[in-house]
Amino acid sequence: MKAKFSSFLQHKWSQVILFSVFIAVTSSALYFSQKSVVSFLLLLGSLLVLHYMNLKKVTKWIVAAGLLFFLIPFASSGGPAYQSYMEVATMVGIYISMALGLNIVVGMAGLLDLGFVAFFAVGAYSYSIFATPQASNFMPFGQYPLGGESFWGFLIIGGICAAIAGVLIGVPVLRVKGDYLAIVTLGFGEIIRIVFNNLDRPINFTGGAMGISSVTPPKLFGIELVFPNQFYFVTLVILLFTIFAVLRLEHSKLGRSWKAVRENEIAAQAMGIPLVKTKLLAFALGATFSGMMGVVFAAKQAFIDPTSFTLMESFTILVMVVLGGMGSVPGVILGAAVVTILNLQVLTELTNWVNQLSLNGIVTIPDALSPAKMQKFIFGAILVLFALYRPKGLIPSKNKIFDASKLKVSKKTEGIENKDSVVVENEKVQV
Repeated sequence: MKAKFSSFLQHKWSQVILFSVFIAVTSSALYFSQKSVVSFLLLLGSLLVLHYMNLKKVTKWIVAAGLLFFLIPFASSGGPAYQSYMEVATMVGIYISMALGLNIVVGMAGLLDLGFVAFFAVGAYSYSIFATPQASNFMPFGQYPLGGESFWGFLIIGGICAAIAGVLIGVPVLRVKGDYLAIVTLGFGEIIRIVFNNLDRPINFTGGAMGISSVTPPKLFGIELVFPNQFYFVTLVILLFTIFAVLRLEHSKLGRSWKAVRENEIAAQAMGIPLVKTKLLAFALGATFSGMMGVVFAAKQAFIDPTSFTLMESFTILVMVVLGGMGSVPGVILGAAVVTILNLQVLTELTNWVNQLSLNGIVTIPDALSPAKMQKFIFGAILVLFALYRPKGLIPSKNKIFDASKLKVSKKTEGIENKDSVVVENEKVQV
């Protein structure tokens, strides 16, 4: 019986039927209930189920796009918790994009970066300064704040500013490696936060510790984007671009160079890989995605200050990468989603539930032990468990496997073509 059931699950169409039933049940439960966090999480979890299904990659991408663009927003819109669901989904997208950027630096290139949130801050401040009257303090020309239409241009500008910051940080950092690299990047991350904190005098660039408020919301075709369900689609488009770019980079010549540098720098250099250029590109490209999401974060929150970019944020993003699997794109996506949902949704709901029990006199738990305040302890415990029992993460990284026989055939074919071309060239020369 067990063997028949497992063979049934292995069949493609049986998987499709079960997946369709699962989607129908969870989306209906989410739409018709006033608030069902479990249904929302199960519907998001359907993307993980889809990853393991026996389908073609193109089919998986089409189904995932349908779920993300249509079904999840529609099913969430049935109750009053619509905007809170979309807020969580938007933050998940922002953190996934940042974790993918850090995965380039840490997972692929093997450069331990503990100050990655600094690039997020650079992107956020680049938009906030010009989308508020703050820029008029030091810009002698132009009218500020800029309109909401400028948001789309600042997505590129924020990414470029973060990339430049990545290169500036990467140049001196390349002289060290290992633990020393981690300490230096940690220091740079704190330096950038403190610079933003103190850059309010003698000329007020960043608002100092008070931060920058009333950031102009983005505009699209004359419509102001202010609600979480609107930012959800903006984040989703940028996230899909990030995933596509990272996947293309992973299997490119540059991606293979990063992995070679990660495994053995001396051997990579001996094979002709330029170490400085390869490492700087890892810093710059990883920072670009973080900077773009920093612009989205500033526009969504409409307020930023240096406390949004503390060292804990860098550690949290690193936890996402380690938990998911360093170097693994699907693993990092899963790790970032798990940590963000755990932080924003699960721990918050558990805290509300515990508070409700305390109010009803059923159980009394000290405020210091509420789940929301135990976030760091829970993350630490999860990391220890994964280090002991699953050191390669939730979805370990896999190298692309090539068929040796096909490679030999292709080499022979190329050799024949090259010979033909040489003959033709010789004939041309003789003529």
